[in-house]
Amino acid sequence: MRAPRALMAAIGILLFVADASADPTAAAGYRLETISKPGAAFSGLSRDGEDLLVTDLSSGRLYRRGPDGRFVAFGPVFPRGVDVIGDPTGPYRVVRAGDVLVVAQGWTPVNADEDPFDHALVALGPAGKVRVIRSDFWNPFDFAVEGGIYYVVDSARNSIERVLADGRKETIMTFRRMEEATAALRNLSPTEFAEGATLEVDAVPTGIALRGERLYIALFGGFPFLAGAGKIVSIPKGGTTTMPTLEVEGLNAPVSLAVGDHGTMLVLEHGTYDQKEGFRKGSGRLLRLDETSGSRTVILDGLTRPVSVLVLDKRRLVVSELGGNLHFLTR
Repeated sequence: MRAPRALMAAIGILLFVADASADPTAAAGYRLETISKPGAAFSGLSRDGEDLLVTDLSSGRLYRRGPDGRFVAFGPVFPRGVDVIGDPTGPYRVVRAGDVLVVAQGWTPVNADEDPFDHALVALGPAGKVRVIRSDFWNPFDFAVEGGIYYVVDSARNSIERVLADGRKETIMTFRRMEEATAALRNLSPTEFAEGATLEVDAVPTGIALRGERLYIALFGGFPFLAGAGKIVSIPKGGTTTMPTLEVEGLNAPVSLAVGDHGTMLVLEHGTYDQKEGFRKGSGRLLRLDETSGSRTVILDGLTRPVSVLVLDKRRLVVSELGGNLHFLTR
């Protein structure tokens, strides 16, 4: 399976909007509040002062949610729709970077004309000025920014790109295909997946976070999305290595992460995959990892197609779901 096709399956299924009927539950010591916007397909989350910035794949809009709790749309309407295999695409993420807001926009919707915003980083400046920083990505799913430098996950290329404010781009890591045991697939096709056989899948990088001099990246893993095949790896932000460092393994399709300063990490698992049903409702969860001991604690369970986790402060965090839900956890 070629990398673009594998990613279209992975991120496409990831972004497919379905009935999120499961009821999420928070761990003891956490209070859960859920805010819903009917018809929305929430994706990226970030902070802009006291406001929460949210992207909506359903409408192609960017939303600002202030202390009053109202959603206010801003900026242009970005291209949105489905791609050639029926998977949704649109503005994945918006982040404040100095005096501009930067949007990571997905690939061109099927039956739509090419748009300057497609597969691009787009800057929204003061007074409504809009400019394209770079538009030759395949699928820029997420990015981190520091000091005017963008570290972009190009999921379809299985790569991490360093982009300067003037648009100059350099690939700092291209992930190799991952080899996985196929024992879990024997019931589906005993003849195709022989005992002891292995399967190579695309790494499919998704979430990214920056801590010090290192970038931490979630590897979602390509089709058939085997349980436990997801990983968190890290690389120097300078791109001075050809081999990433394995930080965490045994994850179920990790899609977003947040790293703390004291050996803690939050990992959002998209869930487990069924060959007939797709990603199972309620199988997504948010984990808190102690990087020293390796212990894992589920702090939010029962999620259906979650996309992003954002730490608001020492006591609060928020998780987005494609069913139009924002889950706020307070401890």
